[in-house]
Amino acid sequence: MALVRPVQSTFELGCAAEVFGTVRAGVPQHYELRVCTETPGPVETSAGYTMSVPLGLSALASADTVLIPGWAPVEAPLSARVHRALLRAHSRGARLVTICSGVFALARTGLLDGRSATTHWGRAAQLRREFPRVRVEPERPYVDHGDVATSAGAGAGIDLCLHLVRRDHGAAYAGLLARHMVMPPHREAPPPPGPLDGLLEWAGARLGTPLSVSDLAAYLSVSPRTLARRFADRLGTSPGAWLLALRITEARTLLEETDLPVEAVAARVGLTSAVNLRRHFRAQVGTTPGAYRRAFRVP
Repeated sequence: MALVRPVQSTFELGCAAEVFGTVRAGVPQHYELRVCTETPGPVETSAGYTMSVPLGLSALASADTVLIPGWAPVEAPLSARVHRALLRAHSRGARLVTICSGVFALARTGLLDGRSATTHWGRAAQLRREFPRVRVEPERPYVDHGDVATSAGAGAGIDLCLHLVRRDHGAAYAGLLARHMVMPPHREAPPPPGPLDGLLEWAGARLGTPLSVSDLAAYLSVSPRTLARRFADRLGTSPGAWLLALRITEARTLLEETDLPVEAVAARVGLTSAVNLRRHFRAQVGTTPGAYRRAFRVP
């Protein structure tokens, strides 16, 4: 469910519609995108036309995901009705997702207090000033906490939406959808220049080997402590956590697209044993490799 308000950005709403609401031949339709607003009726858009939105806030009561595709002007307060509706949706288990300036609306609920979030770099300083309890990380394309998620600029909103599809229905389905959209399927951690130049590609090509943080540091001829600082500055995570997430992502793809035994998948991604893969997989994905394969295996 997309929650819109005047003046609604058509591009940011379009990002959500492309991923969640567009029917494509040969692509299974796993989502139904609907649009609601506080006062049903005409809603002015940034493109100069008015769109008709018949659904009100009561529609949020049945939404699995509530998406706020921008919030203009960003200074606009939440009405008491919208504030209550968002908190109620969150309390019953709906995830709240924002694109670009939509983070200002989510921050006003208090659900981002003590958490990291991202937004367009041009609004990052304002977000920090208005919400000092939110850790603003504008260098990250998106931040997903499971129950709440934020994206940077509008283009990063597509990345976040595809990430959510990947989480909901697996990497193979997200990849199929991305190919139809002529989009890269996974831009979660794009290789940054400078301090990590070449390291991410080098490590990604060697997942089947027992890489350690010391190996990563040695590649750049720096100490593990220096490497940790560079990862924190550029990617907002630690080298070990990044490497493990990369291994689990590759394991998910192999479970979806191959018939390799779990032991072989573990070896392919450098986790050495099925026991080790199961332990880390459950911690990261919330289920076992076998159950994941049964749910997302591509025929």
